[in-house]
Amino acid sequence: MKRFPEHQRNAMIRRSRDATALSRLALLLFCGLVLAAGFVFAAKQHFAAVQYGYESENLRRERRQLFEEQQRLSLEKEKVSAPARLAPAARKLGLKPATSRQIATLETKKEVETTETRGRDKPAAALTR
Repeated sequence: MKRFPEHQRNAMIRRSRDATALSRLALLLFCGLVLAAGFVFAAKQHFAAVQYGYESENLRRERRQLFEEQQRLSLEKEKVSAPARLAPAARKLGLKPATSRQIATLETKKEVETTETRGRDKPAAALTR
């Protein structure tokens, strides 16, 4: 049995173009492009987030190392500037411990300031009279 006869009477008949089918095809193509662009944008955002995560982890590691180095240097500074280590070095340079007269307390500083201000006030008062 032949389904498609070789000699058909309507072989020269052409269908008219369906405008709605063409517009549906264009709309479908546009929606597909928008969807594909959305996936590309989402992938780009994902890869950027992963990259920022790696950079953040590297910066955290560097910050931790710098903090540890800062602590190590601070401890070393404290060891070097300890009075037990400074005293022998000062003696080698010829320095001597301070005497009680060389040390000024807060009370002696106040006495010195009051005597200095009294001396300044008297001449100023004489000029204004």
